[in-house]
Amino acid sequence: MFSGIVEHIGSVRRAFLDAGNLSLDLDTGFVDLALGESVAINGVCLTVVTFNDSGLANFFASAETLARTNIGALRCDQIVNLERAVSLSTRLSGHMVQGHVDGFAQMAAIDADAGAYKIKLSLPPTLARYCVEKGSIALDGISLTLNSVEDQPDGSALIGLTIIPHTWAHTNLQSRKVGDVLNVEVDIIAKYVERLCTTSH
Repeated sequence: MFSGIVEHIGSVRRAFLDAGNLSLDLDTGFVDLALGESVAINGVCLTVVTFNDSGLANFFASAETLARTNIGALRCDQIVNLERAVSLSTRLSGHMVQGHVDGFAQMAAIDADAGAYKIKLSLPPTLARYCVEKGSIALDGISLTLNSVEDQPDGSALIGLTIIPHTWAHTNLQSRKVGDVLNVEVDIIAKYVERLCTTSH
């Protein structure tokens, strides 16, 4: 379990595809990782396979993970958002994030706004129905608040968010461009409510 509060921006040192799976070496900035520990990489929960005391760690991403996330598009020197799993004593500054990506959003607009940034992303209908104004969403593992949700005729939605300077400077949003695809994890509570309301007895 994660909170969507990015701890470090890591960088890709090697991304090697083999038989449909990905071996990923990251410069994490974490010097006290443990073997088998869970780390959210762009919002994707992956396991530490090997590591050293300089913060270089290796992760394995299966074909299933590559099919459902943007991890397979990572290239050398690209920056990624990193968060270690929360503990029971951790302050939950963001919201409950599982590290299980639900789908993708496409960056539609990025506009500077008095030091902050206003961004808009397009969400498919399968994800749009879980989004409400002032609700929570995780984009590439970043816990964010939805400023607006504009429903489209095809069932998709255009979501608007404000990114404060600190978040912009300390996440991979600083490197994102219009047209880029981001991992999305919608609010798990919304998914549970939908399930409870639609299950027949």
